[in-house]
Amino acid sequence: MSQAKVLTEKEVRKVLIYIASRKHASRNRAMFVLLNATGMRVGELAALRLCDVLTPTGEIVEEIRLAADQTKGSRGRVVVLNQKAQEEIKNYLMTRFKLKDLLAVTMTDTSRALFTTQKNPNRGFSSSTLAQHFHYMYKGSGIMGASSHSSRRSFITKLSEMGVSVRVLMDLAGHRSLAVTQKYIESNPKLMRSAVELLA
Repeated sequence: MSQAKVLTEKEVRKVLIYIASRKHASRNRAMFVLLNATGMRVGELAALRLCDVLTPTGEIVEEIRLAADQTKGSRGRVVVLNQKAQEEIKNYLMTRFKLKDLLAVTMTDTSRALFTTQKNPNRGFSSSTLAQHFHYMYKGSGIMGASSHSSRRSFITKLSEMGVSVRVLMDLAGHRSLAVTQKYIESNPKLMRSAVELLA
């Protein structure tokens, strides 16, 4: 089976434009941006709860601490959120709850799903349903060969292009071995050019 497509910047913009034209744009945009900004697995995204992303004072956390039951391999890990990812989550929650201050949300049941569905607003997506959801988003955007795993491969490949060491990438991806992380990195002309320029 071939690996999921690594997304170009143009394709990312194409997906965002498609999402903006559809129902649940705020939620879908936040999910897509979060996957691209963190390299999370789709199952980890589906498992997120409000309490995973909100501090007791209603701020968005800088790091998501995933419990063992939320990850592949039943091993907890930390997901680092950059400022863009934090802003996307905040915007989505303000839209979802129609609030400017999220402190009130912390006073409700925060064990509810972060990303909800119409069918199950408390539990949210299952891993397979969310994977299917991304499949249809890519199909609707006219991008062939992409899947819910594309964002994860893109995240790892792009950071590798920027010179981030494989050891750091392994930790960010939540892999147990360097060999697994290396399989995610797509060799491309940009990486090859950067490698050769090191000798200049």
